[in-house]
Amino acid sequence: MEYIPKRLLSIIVRNEDVDTIVETIIKVNQTGEIGDGRIFICPIDNAIRVRTDEQGDSAVL
Repeated sequence: MEYIPKRLLSIIVRNEDVDTIVETIIKVNQTGEIGDGRIFICPIDNAIRVRTDEQGDSAVL
């Protein structure tokens, strides 16, 4: 079996951007061959920037 390089991307985006990001990842990476990968979409309840105590979108952007 040939070695297939793998990547793990962790991307945090606002809800309204999820579809665009997923479509772009698929468009760029889809070959139709084994190893194209999977996309898992999970909700993020909150984000906190430790240095400034910012929360929510402002902690991510």
